Amino acid sequence: MATSMAQPVDGAKLHEFVMKAVGEMGAAINAALILVGDRLGLYKAMAGAGPITSAELAAKTKTTERYVREWLAAQAAGGFVVYDVASGKYTLPPEQALALADEMSPVFLPGFFQAVAACIKDEPKISEAFLSGKGVGWHEHDSDLFRGTERFFRPNYRANLISSWIPSLGDTEAKLKAGAQVADVGCGLGTSTILMAQAYPKSTFSGFDYHPESIQLAREAALKAGVSDRVTFEIAKAKDYPAKNYQLVAFFDCLHDMGDPEGAARHVLETLDPNGTWMIVEPFANDKLEDNLNPIGRVYYAASTMLCTPASLSQEVGLGLGAQAGEGRLTKILKSAGFTRVRRAAETPFNIVLEARP
Repeated sequence: MATSMAQPVDGAKLHEFVMKAVGEMGAAINAALILVGDRLGLYKAMAGAGPITSAELAAKTKTTERYVREWLAAQAAGGFVVYDVASGKYTLPPEQALALADEMSPVFLPGFFQAVAACIKDEPKISEAFLSGKGVGWHEHDSDLFRGTERFFRPNYRANLISSWIPSLGDTEAKLKAGAQVADVGCGLGTSTILMAQAYPKSTFSGFDYHPESIQLAREAALKAGVSDRVTFEIAKAKDYPAKNYQLVAFFDCLHDMGDPEGAARHVLETLDPNGTWMIVEPFANDKLEDNLNPIGRVYYAASTMLCTPASLSQEVGLGLGAQAGEGRLTKILKSAGFTRVRRAAETPFNIVLEARP
């Protein structure tokens, strides 16, 4: 409610905030330019090419010089490329190239901006949900979300899953090397499932997701990767995927999206071998809100507002954990479901990895 008298304004603080907002404006509209650079191969063409003119870049990418010239100016103003006044040429430094041009790099970022594009397109749905209190399911979003999320998560999984996360789970890696049954629940486009299948050829893997489009793309990816003889993908929810005595069940960045995470945890317990392991990979978060008020927490709270919380509220129970649930709250849910041993097995600046055992 507005007050009857205007509050005094500190001019210096106002200027400071407006300039902060100007930075936000540049960052927001540059998200579109990052997508342009990604889709048209501009960053890839600049990577390792040294100083280059707008005309040379346009020729390399079969684009129009005038557009490329303006794009380069914007990239230089934002510090994404370096402009040399004397030569009139632009350079993509190797650090930026790792983040913007190398899809195998652990810090490749354009996939995130593809997901952001989906959030912008779907803003009317989320605004309506604010008013109605209803949820917005993952499947209701623009398709850029599914592909962008996979492209963003893939480098992180490639860098950590086989080298550190699975080895942190006690005897699990030995079981996978010898031959085990693995369920990847909420598998999306199948990247995590395929990475595990490639690393552990004696094991068999079942990926489950409720989203038909994602499952179809996962099947195509498995065929392309040459692992479809040991990997299957099926449409199923976290509370009803087929039961087996899995030696490993994995949830990658999805438990907090579920309407009934405790119900999902109970189903995991029913499908897990008595000596098996449940690996839960979740966004990094501290238990207290005030400890998450930082750049990483900002990204996760924003994503949670647009994607994770609406997804949970669209399902039964609708607990709405959010992407910053934290280890304490997650552990409480897992133990309520019947798991007796829960510990943080590994972490990165972006993820925590929990190990739960019966």
